[in-house]
Amino acid sequence: MSAPTHTRPHPAASGGVGTWLPWWALALPTLAFFTLLVLILNPADAQAATGDPAITHLVERVQQLITR
Repeated sequence: MSAPTHTRPHPAASGGVGTWLPWWALALPTLAFFTLLVLILNPADAQAATGDPAITHLVERVQQLITR
């Protein structure tokens, strides 16, 4: 003897759940990106590298702005 199955007449409405991302879903990847960027472009660790002084000054300025 099998039990009857009941089907819903309409698809289940989500009620808007999951349509908006939480604030940290955008903040954490952005923070991780800029942290890795600073670690990669840190001119203090590049002792043997010679580069354009304008790029070095730009990277130092970005670091100063980030650390404030």
